[in-house]
Amino acid sequence: MKIKYNNTTYAIPKPFDQCFMGDNPTKRLTIQNPYSNDTAVLPAFAVAIYDTIKGAERTEDYDIVRQGINWFQKNFVKEYYVLLD
Repeated sequence: MKIKYNNTTYAIPKPFDQCFMGDNPTKRLTIQNPYSNDTAVLPAFAVAIYDTIKGAERTEDYDIVRQGINWFQKNFVKEYYVLLD
């Protein structure tokens, strides 16, 4: 699956292509780091991946966590450091 956002095309790899991204996957949303209270603005498709990472942490599915972190490090570097580092 590919999504165009801000003149960039993002590849959404499996299993994240199955995430619910809402009616408007490019809608901008503000997400808060629960530990630092810092915020980052992300498109809904990236929020869906972030939420999947957080859920995978809770269920100890570290393969999904690693895949999601790698995707963030490649595609949303600044936001990765705010939310996931």
